Amino acid sequence: MLIVQDVDLTPNPQALKFILNEKLLERETRSFKSKEDAQADPLAKEVFEIEGVVSVFYMDKFVTIEKTPEVNWSAIQKEFAKLISGFEKTSIPAEEEVEAGSEEETELLKKINTVLDQRVRPALANDGGGMEVLGLDGLTLSIRYQGACGSCPSAIRGTLVAIQNLLQHEIHPGIEVIPG
Repeated sequence: MLIVQDVDLTPNPQALKFILNEKLLERETRSFKSKEDAQADPLAKEVFEIEGVVSVFYMDKFVTIEKTPEVNWSAIQKEFAKLISGFEKTSIPAEEEVEAGSEEETELLKKINTVLDQRVRPALANDGGGMEVLGLDGLTLSIRYQGACGSCPSAIRGTLVAIQNLLQHEIHPGIEVIPG
């Protein structure tokens, strides 16, 4: 049975990170910005039934929920705890395999993802969020923030610059990181 073990604040005041006792996904992340986006995902679809929920992000052993400012967290927390304890995690759709692009782009993207996996994604996950690489066009990396990071002003501005600086230092000085 899934249980909420802890609840963490995030830098985004409208988002909370719910830490679970079991993994939901091994390597993938799932991010939903609306009830319509979540129709094919049983967990996200149910979370959106809770009044005030505006986005759902989950990976590994946590779910981050973002709410509207008008709704109180106490009602959402109670409803989510009840929902997750009765949720059958085997109903979560299987994780997808990632397809590779050109050999040169794949090699650069592998290096980028290695740095992101080691240095960036753990920090974002710690704050209840994540980051999806949308694509690489030459040296321009397009990313999308997920979860608590998706609408957090510091992620949108400062973190983007920090990620670009890190990749320029670690991999190639010409890398540009843009939001997608």
